[in-house]
Amino acid sequence: MFGLPGWMEMMIIGLVILLLFGNRLPSVMRSLGRGVVEFKKGLQDEGGDDEEQEKKAVEQEQPSQSAK
Repeated sequence: MFGLPGWMEMMIIGLVILLLFGNRLPSVMRSLGRGVVEFKKGLQDEGGDDEEQEKKAVEQEQPSQSAK
């Protein structure tokens, strides 16, 4: 009964969205871009945290071995 909207319906929906949110669209896209950048930085930093934790664990083990 109801199918996927065609290209004409998608154009009308896009136009309505642009008219409703057109003045706020640049700020929304800017904040979305900042969020993506922070997310990528968080992913990169997480890998570095694992290495730092491993170094701390090794450093904690070494003094206890030298005490024997």
